[in-house]
This record gives sequence, structure tokens and C-alpha cells, in this order.
Amino acid sequence: MNCFEVAAFLLVLAFQSAWAIDLHAAKEQGVVGEANTGYLAPIGTPSAEVKALVSEVNAKRKAEFKRTAEKTGATLQQVQFRFYELAVQRTKPGHYYQDPGGSWKQK
Repeated sequence: MNCFEVAAFLLVLAFQSAWAIDLHAAKEQGVVGEANTGYLAPIGTPSAEVKALVSEVNAKRKAEFKRTAEKTGATLQQVQFRFYELAVQRTKPGHYYQDPGGSWKQK
């Protein structure tokens, strides 16, 4: 590798996260949707990038669901289900959500 190739490689590594898919883009592309569990789920065979996004979003959701359950006295399952209901209501046309039976629907 010459100096230019090394510099280019380092720039790619430095800005890699800027190119990572975000939640909005993933929903627009139809590669993720709102699962009936209250969590985000991949649709189809996810790339490593989509898997990482789903994992990150779901970790944040889980923490928030736990805090909300503790604060309100509701069960974790009740909080998750209520979030799911609200997420479906807020799902934009063209985006995906899972119905209560587990089938994926496009709004």
C-alpha cells in the first residue's frame, strides 16, 4: 500500500459510522419494521449493518421499557404492548409493521 492508499483506508474507517444505515433509512428501504413485541425487527435476510441497527435500537427500547414499567407499576409486557400499539399508529405509509398474529403488513 502506498501513502495515498493508507490515507484513504484510514478515512474510510474514520467515517464509516457516518455511512451506517439509520432507522429512518432502514424503514424507508423496507428492511426493518415494528414487531408486535414492541421491538424493531429485520424484514427478510438482514445485512450486518441492519442487524447492528436493530440490536442498538432494541437495547435502548428495552432499557426505556424497563424504566417505564418500574415508574408506572405496569408489567414489562404491558409497556411493550402499549409501545407496539403506538408504533403502529405512527407507522408511515409504505413502512412495515407486524400484526398481532405475526404477519408483516405494509401501511
